Amino acid sequence: MANAEHSGRPAEAFGSTAADTTRARLRAARLGLWLVAAVLAVRQVAVVLGTPRGERLTDLETWVGPDGVLHVNGSLYDSTRFTGTPFGGLVLKPLTRAAEQALGWGWTFGTLLLVAVLGLVVARALPQPVGRRTALLAAPVAISVLMLSLPVRNTLWLGQTSIIPVLLVLLGCFVARDWRAAGALIGLAAALQPTVLLFAALLWFTGRRRAAASAGASFAAVSVLAWAAMPHDSYTYWVHHMAGVGLGGEADALANQSLHGALLRSGLSGPLEIGLFLSLGAAVAVLGVRRSVRYARDGQLLLAVALTGCAAIVVSPTSWQHQLLWVLLAVVGRVGRRASDRYVWPVAVILVMTLPAKMMLPNMAALYPLRDNAVLLAAIAAATVLPFLPRTSPYYRTPVPTEYARPVPTRWKHVPLLPFLKRVLTRPNLLLELLLIRVTYAAYQQVRLAATGGSNSAGRVRAEAHGQQILDIERFLHIDIEHWANHAVVKVAWLRDFFDFYYESFHFVVPLSVLALLYWRRPVDYRWARASLGFATLLALVGFWLYPLAPPRLMPDLGVIDTVHGVQDFSKPDYGTLTALTNQYAAMPSLHFGWSLWCGLVIAIVAPKWWMKALGLLHPFFTVSAIVATGNHWVLDAVGGALVVGGGFGLSYLFMGPRARFATATATAVTAVTADRAVEAAAPGVPEKDPAPR
Repeated sequence: MANAEHSGRPAEAFGSTAADTTRARLRAARLGLWLVAAVLAVRQVAVVLGTPRGERLTDLETWVGPDGVLHVNGSLYDSTRFTGTPFGGLVLKPLTRAAEQALGWGWTFGTLLLVAVLGLVVARALPQPVGRRTALLAAPVAISVLMLSLPVRNTLWLGQTSIIPVLLVLLGCFVARDWRAAGALIGLAAALQPTVLLFAALLWFTGRRRAAASAGASFAAVSVLAWAAMPHDSYTYWVHHMAGVGLGGEADALANQSLHGALLRSGLSGPLEIGLFLSLGAAVAVLGVRRSVRYARDGQLLLAVALTGCAAIVVSPTSWQHQLLWVLLAVVGRVGRRASDRYVWPVAVILVMTLPAKMMLPNMAALYPLRDNAVLLAAIAAATVLPFLPRTSPYYRTPVPTEYARPVPTRWKHVPLLPFLKRVLTRPNLLLELLLIRVTYAAYQQVRLAATGGSNSAGRVRAEAHGQQILDIERFLHIDIEHWANHAVVKVAWLRDFFDFYYESFHFVVPLSVLALLYWRRPVDYRWARASLGFATLLALVGFWLYPLAPPRLMPDLGVIDTVHGVQDFSKPDYGTLTALTNQYAAMPSLHFGWSLWCGLVIAIVAPKWWMKALGLLHPFFTVSAIVATGNHWVLDAVGGALVVGGGFGLSYLFMGPRARFATATATAVTAVTADRAVEAAAPGVPEKDPAPR
């Protein structure tokens, strides 16, 4: 206000300018998000239509019969590849082989159009009231997430119809004004995907009984119509295959994310499995509908629809990947009273629905049941147990806020601070942190492998040429000690065993231990340290991509002994099973040394005692000795590792500001202010103190 008055402008003009700036930023953000959605749509079209025929739209091909018309002279289910309902086959009968190529283009663009409409309906169906920012940005965000999801990508790739039932249900629940139209839309959806008939129960128990009756009547009418037109196919689907069971792939395949598929994968079969499936499925259906009714009456109809869809996935005998879109809609539910907990559920859902399950959980046998049934478990949790907040809860609109340290300006004022890297004064949500760390590391592994074209043989010649370059530079600098150090260590058995153990064990244990201790004891420093490590790893990935490098142990003429992995056969393009899983030519820079240096520096900075600092700095010393002695890295690889770690700390400083003193001081000040306010609340009449200076 004072600045406005001194500049000769009234306060109203200042407020108007700020509002105009906010509106302009919202318009720019909305335009950017729509551009992202358009780019994702173009990419999906390019991927599908750029794939050779015979490898794309494979399910669409099954709808075209040998005479050019959809199995007119035979059964839909002769090959068991057609998994739709008889009504779906009846609708698709007009498709001919002559129109097959045009159908592929039309099907792909039509599916994209359906996804766009679905995103718009979802954005419109958000529980009211919503803020202006949410209203403007919801539609492009919803469409972008849908485009990235595995069900939509699978639908585009196979040429499936699974988006249509979801869209019909949403149109019936949120767009149709008349109860007859609403019921008819849901009945048609159930005719394409039978377990969708569970939505009739949702309509009935939420007071829309005429719409529920209309849904049941529509489903029965079109099913009878299909039976009259194709009695043999209808008998095959409804009676012989019990509503499609046994059609398509094996029921115990990982792609079947239903309760029936999970029980089969666990080794159960026969009457015991059928009894368990029916009893557990009935329990999930009852609980799911009850919870859906409760949230619908609370004004969260979109969440209610999502939970009913999740229950339909669980109770269906087969729920293939392209039919799992209901789980993604459950992202609208709010879980957790604290703001730091609010993001766990949506992030988990989006990751489960957009990434392969192997990226979510480590490759450990004990975790296979969780990994193989990740989507099913998310659907069961959403339908039965997750405590979504009702709109009547005081935490629904205003969760307990997260306390952040006072922002500290960077040295270069034109570089903006990144808001998502702000230092928390309290611990962030542990589950969310573990999930993001795991997914980031899985992406890091994929990029490492892709840096050589997906296999080590693809980049071998170039990597060995770069290895010779590094060796020549080290000889010029007189630091080519790899062969000498390797053979000296091999002659001392206990020293060789020590360095092998150190190389294999401490690379992951120490960084994770440091992060865990910071999370528990120094939450103010945790995000600063984690961001520095992330930036360093990102810079290292650029190095792996631009400069694939063979380590000394994989240089055929150098004579270095691979003490960790054993003798390698240089006549083969790949050196054993390990090389098929990871990029053996990601030697420059050395993240073995880089991560150990990061650990040493963080310990030296935050440790309270001198001997702790010294012990922390010993770790990078032992690590560089181990990577050279075992033949896994050149000396210059360690130099590269040091450079990316320095770059990581530098980027953290650039985008987050200085660490340490100011954040800790602010944490103490905020704690003191909180305590003072608690005392004042207990003793009315005492004048309120000013907050801590900023």
